[in-house]
Amino acid sequence: MSSNPDDEYRTRSSGGASAPAGGEGEQDLLLTAKTVAADGVVVLTLRHPAGAALPSWEPGAHVDLLLRPDLVRQYSLCGDPADRTELRVAVLRETAGRGGSAYVHDELPVGATVRVRGPRNSFALLPAKRYLFIAGGIGITPIVPMLAAAEAAGADWRLVYGGRSRASMAFRTELRQRYGDRVSIQPQDETGLLDLPTLLADPDPDRLVYCCGPEPLLGAVQDNCRQWPAGTLRVERFAPKTFDEPVRRESFEVELARSGRTLTVPPDRSILQVVEEAGIPVLSSCQEGTCGTCETAVLGGTPEHRDSLLTDEEQAANDTMMICVSRSRTPKLLLDL
Repeated sequence: MSSNPDDEYRTRSSGGASAPAGGEGEQDLLLTAKTVAADGVVVLTLRHPAGAALPSWEPGAHVDLLLRPDLVRQYSLCGDPADRTELRVAVLRETAGRGGSAYVHDELPVGATVRVRGPRNSFALLPAKRYLFIAGGIGITPIVPMLAAAEAAGADWRLVYGGRSRASMAFRTELRQRYGDRVSIQPQDETGLLDLPTLLADPDPDRLVYCCGPEPLLGAVQDNCRQWPAGTLRVERFAPKTFDEPVRRESFEVELARSGRTLTVPPDRSILQVVEEAGIPVLSSCQEGTCGTCETAVLGGTPEHRDSLLTDEEQAANDTMMICVSRSRTPKLLLDL
């Protein structure tokens, strides 16, 4: 999970279709441990208060922590998917954030009950002969269980892990101890920026590149992977992309196929807001187009995609959209709501 000011959103930008892993329901879990993993990073361990088995999940999955009614944050799971007794997430303190990470670090005590929604997976690890994992800072969190899965599958893999300083890099010691030279720890204050042009110089159709970290790293990795085959780069974002003004600046209509209603979406309201105001419940979380919770099937019309989640290919298909941020290129959309 992070560099988005304290939200640590995990998205599937340049990844595959969203594949929920485990349940979407909510449950109250007990915070049984809160440990320091690096400077400014704590790891939370959550268990069922009665010892019941927790939902299954796969590498890349995240959960929503409903810290307060007005404070919901998404964090990647960084534990062992085979261990159904606990969920583990790592939280970076963001001094310029909106209060989520500060609440976790300063106010959430061991023994507290935490409402948890999920897990769901928008950054799934796909089968491959070879992997290159690139992590920046707290972006290591979804990568940790991916390494174990790649190792168990007998794949050829390598991790290049950068951070501001060695002390700020969570899990660095245990990863080196467990995997040896396949893990390259490169603190910026010791080695400078990651040498991406060299690292990504030779496109390999049999290698998947997984990257998670701050936006400058993601942008640089994408730039250096432009010659790689389509679909080989999988990126998870902390923060939403920046977009120009919508193509269609006037109002448009959304017809809700299952509800039998047609609603008008004005320029200053999102589809999600209009639908919710009409009394039609839609599951949502980040409301920034990064988490995938509000993904909705498009049955007609052409959406204007403004999310940071769907791949170029998925957006071109125009059969699904994130209604919290995306809009319409046509006068009307027909949605499966």
